[in-house]
Amino acid sequence: MSALNESFVRRSRRVRHTLKRAAKDRARLSVFRSSKHIYAQVIDDRGGKTVAAASSLDKDLKGSLPKGSDLAAAQAVGKLVAERALKAGVKDVVFDRGGYIYHGRVKALADAAREAGLNF
Repeated sequence: MSALNESFVRRSRRVRHTLKRAAKDRARLSVFRSSKHIYAQVIDDRGGKTVAAASSLDKDLKGSLPKGSDLAAAQAVGKLVAERALKAGVKDVVFDRGGYIYHGRVKALADAAREAGLNF
């Protein structure tokens, strides 16, 4: 495993451990970003089920986005996942950024989800 991958995994585990202690009964908004797309899902860890999910590959977004890997796509995904979570009855979540630094696309997704009505 390369040094960059090791530090990513270590950071990811540290973030997840901190979230589990702080989460109580809240769902988790998990983010995954690749070089071409961004994905988000709201997960109920107690039931082990995904409550809501959205990505830049969704039918609703794919045609309207020129790229799936920019700030506009991250904002659109954040808004869409928040709308779907609210529709499913989840309002309070904890934000799981994984091993990613809270900057750029990850921050844009979080801000858009907050503006759309999720509390974290």
